[in-house]
Amino acid sequence: MANRRVIAYDSTLRDGAQAQGVSFSVEDKLKVVQRLDQLGIGYIEAGNPGSNPKDLEFFARVGELQLQHAKIIAFGSTRRIGIAAAEDKNLQSLLSANTQAVAIFGKSWDYQVTDILRTTLQENLAMIGDTIAYLKAQGKEVVFDAEHFYDGYKANREYAMQTLQAAVDAGADVLALCDTNGGTFPNEVFAITETVVKQFPSVQVGIHCHNDCEMAVANSVAAVQAGATQVQGTINGIGERCGNANLVSIIPNVQLKLGLDCISASQLSELTAAARFVSEVANVAFNDKAPYVGQDAFAHKGGMHIDAVNKNPKSYEHINPGTVGNERQILVSEVAGRGAILRKLQQIDPSLTKESDAAVKILEQLKALEHEGYQFENAEGSFDLLMQKLLGKFEPFFSLKHYNVNIDEPSAHAKNSRATIQICVNEQESSATAQGDGPVNALDKAMRQALEQFYPVIKDIKLVDYKVRVLDSNQATAAKVRVFIESTDQHSNWTTIGVSSDIIEASWLALKDALEYKLIRL
Repeated sequence: MANRRVIAYDSTLRDGAQAQGVSFSVEDKLKVVQRLDQLGIGYIEAGNPGSNPKDLEFFARVGELQLQHAKIIAFGSTRRIGIAAAEDKNLQSLLSANTQAVAIFGKSWDYQVTDILRTTLQENLAMIGDTIAYLKAQGKEVVFDAEHFYDGYKANREYAMQTLQAAVDAGADVLALCDTNGGTFPNEVFAITETVVKQFPSVQVGIHCHNDCEMAVANSVAAVQAGATQVQGTINGIGERCGNANLVSIIPNVQLKLGLDCISASQLSELTAAARFVSEVANVAFNDKAPYVGQDAFAHKGGMHIDAVNKNPKSYEHINPGTVGNERQILVSEVAGRGAILRKLQQIDPSLTKESDAAVKILEQLKALEHEGYQFENAEGSFDLLMQKLLGKFEPFFSLKHYNVNIDEPSAHAKNSRATIQICVNEQESSATAQGDGPVNALDKAMRQALEQFYPVIKDIKLVDYKVRVLDSNQATAAKVRVFIESTDQHSNWTTIGVSSDIIEASWLALKDALEYKLIRL
């Protein structure tokens, strides 16, 4: 198996676009193509030009891109029942995409042929052969997606293999075996794929898995171990139903665990950034628990784990996070112990040790605050400020004298709140009043207006996310709330926290920390 190259085949823009809530514009698709090309993806299946005007426009424009690695693939089906391939309008649309390669799907399960297509088994074989032969005559590289292959093989092995033979006889370049219903297990995928690889040594064998049993990645890796040289999937596993095989996990598994060549080491180091980019373009919440690329993939919270990782990362990390462009996170919490915060403390004062009074004091304060409802593992901006304050390294940039918030309903022009604030900077008082869409928005605007004359850099800070968590719901409307605010200055992001039984006060505490954290880094 050593030295074998495995080609990554991405179908995010076709299969991924079939996921609920996902809709790519033409501009979105062009951006994703360029990012996947930079990542070293071998094939990008980008849509069916015969299905909608948007895909027609995309294929007209994608040819203008100067791609370095990827081949664009147009996707379609075998010819219709009872007509010649040259007369099939969908095949003509497929050719109009002007791609070097095309993917054609055809049925490999006899049940699908007789009960879904409602045709004969022989006609289905003719549809596969005629379509591929016609496309090869037009000079196309052809990937045959053997739809429902594994279910078909288990139901009628002889016929499933006949569909592959029909494709090979017609000149198919790749046989992509599809676990379309996502119900096959890895041991089955391995055994069946190995049989296909041995029977068709003259063509490449690929794997296309769905995730209905949460085995799409495992099945894809099993197929590679059995000899497959092309792996189809989507970025972050997005797709219809439970999704498709996740290329973001498959690529490092193949490359780092099986030792096979897939993309270059420098491209692999872009994997995390690429995964997050596609998630953003698709407007899908990124999975922080995702293997390899998730924010939590190399996050350590337990005190014993942190101590071990600080001594030797291999103790609790299966790879170096930087290999895939991720990074280690040491989370601060009441269970972390002094070792967890020592590295952060030493960034402020390198002379501190685990036994220093300051380390003990900060840990005690941390536990007390978390008992009150604070949670610093996801609010490192506030935690850094806390450490600065407890170490006596913090000089306040401003102090609050007073704020007042009024809410009026019904609202006028979607602004139902007015906030007035008085602050003091270097013994100079400043006040401002602002209207906003809600009390927190009004308070945020008023605070910025009062401070911008002293600290113009505040104009660069944007609020990215605002989350509220009720801590003790049994107290009903008197319950404490925890507010997280994520901010950005276009160069980096940071998160701050506030806790109070008053949601406006909790928001004020988080907003205040957000601005102060930016100012201490100037």
